[in-house]
Amino acid sequence: MRYLPILILALAWEAAARLDLVSSLALPPLTEVAAAWLGLLSDGELLANGLVSIYRGAAGLALAVVAGGGLGVAMASWRPLDVLVRPLVELFYPLPKSALIPVTVLWLGLGDGSKILLIFLGCMIPVTIGAYNGARGSDRALVWSAYSMGASRPRMLWDVYVPSALPELLNGVRTALALSFILLVSSELISAQRGFGYLIGYLGDTGYYAGMFAVVLTVAFLGFAADRIYQTLMRWLLRWRE
Repeated sequence: MRYLPILILALAWEAAARLDLVSSLALPPLTEVAAAWLGLLSDGELLANGLVSIYRGAAGLALAVVAGGGLGVAMASWRPLDVLVRPLVELFYPLPKSALIPVTVLWLGLGDGSKILLIFLGCMIPVTIGAYNGARGSDRALVWSAYSMGASRPRMLWDVYVPSALPELLNGVRTALALSFILLVSSELISAQRGFGYLIGYLGDTGYYAGMFAVVLTVAFLGFAADRIYQTLMRWLLRWRE
């Protein structure tokens, strides 16, 4: 029952295309899309381009989590850094991250580096904000108790600020996870020679719309699966709160 709406959507898609309620050029039948997906999988195009995209997305997101999480906690625990960096975070937060695509291409070209940099820059902001808000909510009594017991700054960060920041940090990472897929495909559509976004654009340009939709649905499924897996990981990491 949980995924019944998805089944209904799939049946409606197939019916609309088969009954010519929608042009098959605009929306190929789902069965043709499935056949195209099998074809792309069997000839290796889907797997080869997918591995390139997964590498780019995972590398950019991992860098964003490490740098953004560390920066957010450090900002919350050290006021001079907060005063220096928070205006920059607030400045870049509303910036459409896709606007950075030409900049990253100018800096690093059409290869993996520009895509990884774009995902890193775009995903770092929500991770930083999540870590910052979580660490700022640390129990003041715990902070002062740790100070009174002579805890060093690194010990304070690890034992007090990081556990406090973890729930908000993980929520920020979930936002960044979704954003990484958006930035990845957007950048590959515009400036790439491999990857899911490149394959979507190439198949669309050649008129193979069933294949194009097959790749789009592949990206959607991978994003959905990644989010579900991450939610399971979140519950495991936060089990201590119960």
